[in-house]
Amino acid sequence: MSDATVWIVIVALGAGTYLIRFSFLGLIGSRPMPALVLKLLRYTAVAIFPGIVAPLVLTPAATGGAFDPARGLAAAITLGVGLATRNMLAAIGAGAASLYTFLWLLG
Repeated sequence: MSDATVWIVIVALGAGTYLIRFSFLGLIGSRPMPALVLKLLRYTAVAIFPGIVAPLVLTPAATGGAFDPARGLAAAITLGVGLATRNMLAAIGAGAASLYTFLWLLG
């Protein structure tokens, strides 16, 4: 692809993203939202985060798409610590420490 084509695609995607966000925030941002919509929006991150993390745990690119027991165990420990402590930093720390430990132990 030429440089001009790449920049046209970047600008078009940027404009499209802006218009999508503006349609939601700019046009109805000053109006009060219904209680049901506000309740559902609270769960957006909870719904998106597993969709981002699950492929990285189940089919990581580092192993060519094959399941890696070290990453699976680290994800399970991270989830367990997060549920037990309700502390995000503790879960992240436990997950990072367990991942590096299991990668070292399992090779």
